[in-house]
Amino acid sequence: MSLTIPHGGPLRPLDAAVGVVLGAVTLLLVLAYDQPRSAAIGGALVVAVGAGLVTRGVRASRSAAPWRTVDIVVAAVLSVACGVVFWAWAYLWDAVKPAFVAFPPGQALIYGMWFLPAALVPLIVRRPGAAVFAELVAATVEWMLFSQFGPAVIVYGLVQGLLAECAFAATGYRRWTLGVALAAGALAGAGAAPLDWVYSYPLWSVAWKLAYLGIVVVSGALLTGLLSWYAVRALAPTGALSAFAAGRERELV
Repeated sequence: MSLTIPHGGPLRPLDAAVGVVLGAVTLLLVLAYDQPRSAAIGGALVVAVGAGLVTRGVRASRSAAPWRTVDIVVAAVLSVACGVVFWAWAYLWDAVKPAFVAFPPGQALIYGMWFLPAALVPLIVRRPGAAVFAELVAATVEWMLFSQFGPAVIVYGLVQGLLAECAFAATGYRRWTLGVALAAGALAGAGAAPLDWVYSYPLWSVAWKLAYLGIVVVSGALLTGLLSWYAVRALAPTGALSAFAAGRERELV
């Protein structure tokens, strides 16, 4: 018996196997660094489900072309640049913290920048796996720059990238619209906030945690989805994206 999901084929053993393997790797990675067990289990479940859905989307897609060398190079360069931004953003995060003493969840208004490559890179290269690739590379660069958040950023990158990828996979990698970009940013935020509940804010009230989740999701939609979409629209007329479909379209829809 198979489960059918709109815009794709049925979930098959291959999809489940990929999800289980990546979920297990995430679980071991988090536990290896003595992180909370609840975070390890939660992150592993998100990764397992996300990886299964993404694999289904990639397998079911008929229009997705294979990665070219230019796709890999541009995706890597953009992701590395975003990793440097991630590292610098952490210092801005600390700098503005005093402004939100009365309502700490409000600080999440600027959180969405940490998901930027999860929408920007897929909108440009338009290849399956671009969101996961971009977030993992950016997170790894952030960690290599001695991020104050430590190796946990790798887990965040994987969870955020997979959930953002689900937005593109759900369309069979056929639609690259503003709505899909907004969904990618919002989903990335939906994955990051619960991890923060465990890692950073375990003592917060339920109300604050829910408010934080909502703000992170909105921030992801705007600072990731909306910003990425307009960035691509601004770059397209310059010819900088001429090697990609995003740069050859007269009008991005």
